[in-house]
Amino acid sequence: MTYHDAHAHAERKISVIFWVLLAVLAASGWSLWADQGNARVGVFLFVVAGWLISLCLHEYAHARTALQGGDISVGTKGYLTLNPLKYTHPVYSFIMPLVFIILGGIALPGGAVFIERGRIQGKWKHSLISAAGPAVNLLFGLVLLIGLSTVSLPSAIGHLNFFSAIGYLAMLQIMAGILNLVPMPGLDGYGIIEPWLSYANRRAFGNLAPYGMMIVFLLLWNPTVNDWFFNTVIHSVLAPFGYSWELAGTGSGLFHFFNLHLGSIFGS
Repeated sequence: MTYHDAHAHAERKISVIFWVLLAVLAASGWSLWADQGNARVGVFLFVVAGWLISLCLHEYAHARTALQGGDISVGTKGYLTLNPLKYTHPVYSFIMPLVFIILGGIALPGGAVFIERGRIQGKWKHSLISAAGPAVNLLFGLVLLIGLSTVSLPSAIGHLNFFSAIGYLAMLQIMAGILNLVPMPGLDGYGIIEPWLSYANRRAFGNLAPYGMMIVFLLLWNPTVNDWFFNTVIHSVLAPFGYSWELAGTGSGLFHFFNLHLGSIFGS
């Protein structure tokens, strides 16, 4: 193996932190399936681990698409290792989104990887880089929902805690994908359309970027907007997939065992 090959391998080696997250997901999932230990703690660990894993994959998708588009710097920055500590803004990308789901059950990933846009030519490439992240969340959620759609009622009842955790995690993924496609500066939805805007508009909207995620979060804190989004938009997506909506509601109740979900999305 040449020095170049060894260096490239190191840039893509999966981090220990990501493996630990996978281990927590597997262990908590097994405990829920086997009905071992405290169910609420098990659901909390399963959903948090799954959520953090999805955030790593979300940012990896941005970086990988940027690499294909021409930004070879993403490897040296460690973005291809799935290590959350390597990202540009761990507070915006991991801590705040985690706090959002704990406090309000609102899944809203933020931007993290720093893409050297000057290395990338073509508006479509810039748009695809921004779209790659939410696409991962939607795909993740869809895979979980398809799995839940095959679960029979006896199985759902027999392993209620396990399937409820999956249902809630699936809902968070769908929610994250939809919300992050909102064309608000600071979110990927705006990143998709930004290359097509005039320079004057990009400069004007750019001032909102540091506050975009918080603006969306505060809008969803409004009871009317919250009720419409969850009971109309999210429900319409989950309802066709078997008992996914009901399981997500049960999972939400188990996850928020500390009663901090002000303005609960399921009215509990």
